[in-house]
Amino acid sequence: MNSVPASTPAALQPADPSNVSTRTDGLEPLALLCFEGAFNLPVWIAQQRGFFEEQGVTVSMSYTKGSVDMINRLQEGTAQLALTSIDNVFAYTRGQGETRDGRMSDLMAFMGGDAGFLSLVARPGLASVDALRGRTLSVDAMSTGFAFVLRDMLAHHAVAQDEVTFVAAGGTGNRYRELIAGRHDATLVRSPFDTLAQQQGFVALRRSRDHYPAYLGTVGAVRQTWADAHPDALQGFLLGYRRALNWIFDTANAAACAEVLRSEFAGLDPAAAQAVYRELIDPAHGLIRDMDIPEAAARQVLRLRDHYTSHPPGDDALPPCIDLRYVQRARQHAAWQDVR
Repeated sequence: MNSVPASTPAALQPADPSNVSTRTDGLEPLALLCFEGAFNLPVWIAQQRGFFEEQGVTVSMSYTKGSVDMINRLQEGTAQLALTSIDNVFAYTRGQGETRDGRMSDLMAFMGGDAGFLSLVARPGLASVDALRGRTLSVDAMSTGFAFVLRDMLAHHAVAQDEVTFVAAGGTGNRYRELIAGRHDATLVRSPFDTLAQQQGFVALRRSRDHYPAYLGTVGAVRQTWADAHPDALQGFLLGYRRALNWIFDTANAAACAEVLRSEFAGLDPAAAQAVYRELIDPAHGLIRDMDIPEAAARQVLRLRDHYTSHPPGDDALPPCIDLRYVQRARQHAAWQDVR
């Protein structure tokens, strides 16, 4: 993807590669918003092993209630960064979000995170997508997040939108808990909540990878104005996150990664934790190790949004809310290749 302007601003010129991982004080605090899921493993690893601090930042992570809460907190400045769906970035930069005015014009995606890990899970007794007719299905928010993937899965099975009832129930973890409590009949969840649900007799009906050769799930999101004013802090986050990815993809650390997953998700047994770990490092459908935003995967998300919001199709160019200048700057730093 050619996301870099011909002339890179001085603030984004490569940092001195000799400045490698030595700062122990004066750390810049960053508040990171996340949704629940195994895809947060790089953050947990970076926090536990001090990878962020080595790059001059300290990262506090908290779960957001949903996309509306995330946007509100970024706007208020009580959080600086978010790991969220690329669809949320598209929605709010277009004015199609679900806050009061539906817009955050300077929101941008600065790094790729993963390929989605989406599974449609239903309560026991519902063994097919066809069986969802007349049922209640939960989504994060009706016009953001992964609601369009769910609607598209239904359409692939000729289940009309008016044959089901949609309920906005917030982020993945909350939807999972409400599904288990019997409040809804089915929902889209992300790893490892599909595994946890299946351990309790729930049924995984379809996965996003069954429908789309390429799909983009999580991205790093930030306000452009904040990023432009804090390029070194953003680079510190990127380098700490990348160091964690290198550590995770080293299969010598598989057992340790599985233990972190088990500590974060009660009820995940050892075999299941290993399976989730293998899913995370899948080269085609897992975490994005080079932190790029693949064009085909981003376009798939945009096509779904355009289709289900009746948005006029564009010229196939990705919108300017994707800005990879910061990750490209980080790649020029010596710490990018660190695999210790």
